[in-house]
Amino acid sequence: MTNEAQRKFRVVLVEDHPMFRDQLAELINKEPRMCVCGETDNIHDAFNLIEVSQPDIAVVDLTLKGPSGLELIKNLKAKEINVPLLVLSMHDEALYAERVLKAGARGYITKNEASKEVMTAIHAVLRGEIYLPPRIASRILESVAIGRKNENGIGQLTDRELEVFELIGHGRTTREISNCLHLGMSTVDTYRARIKNKLHLENSSQLYHEAIRWVSDGQQASA
Repeated sequence: MTNEAQRKFRVVLVEDHPMFRDQLAELINKEPRMCVCGETDNIHDAFNLIEVSQPDIAVVDLTLKGPSGLELIKNLKAKEINVPLLVLSMHDEALYAERVLKAGARGYITKNEASKEVMTAIHAVLRGEIYLPPRIASRILESVAIGRKNENGIGQLTDRELEVFELIGHGRTTREISNCLHLGMSTVDTYRARIKNKLHLENSSQLYHEAIRWVSDGQQASA
């Protein structure tokens, strides 16, 4: 048997929920030809870990401590660090699947999928394929076919606006969002104004309640 055949695929986990991260690591380490070579809960450490360890794949959540996993994907692509990335997240695939693929990820799967499906996704990405569950792929193809001229609601927000909107839904203040995303407070206020305009919200109170409702609906859907 060659060294290549004996070699284990090395996996980095970027996930901010310790319990879920432990469960995922256990699942991966049970695979005869896989091992977790590093774990972290934020994009700064994740970038350094991936750059140094050069894993065969990184499994990335979108909601992390600080800036989102989407920013990590963009940063790795900008620096031409070509590790295959699989996004495993609780977020609505209708909003995020196409965004993460455009950013440079090789697959998207939600956390409410069975463990077997998660491993299928990891194996597919390791083979060099792009992985999406059939229902997600169908949605994306349909949206491409009919175009986006009538796109409205949350779907029209940019990646950064969506990130700010989610943090508002988690109860973060402008200052906290500023610190979390490393943006000026005036920049955060600009994003808030753009979100209100796009969602036809009259004031900050409506923005706050709509963001909380959206986050709550997403968490219930992933439960």
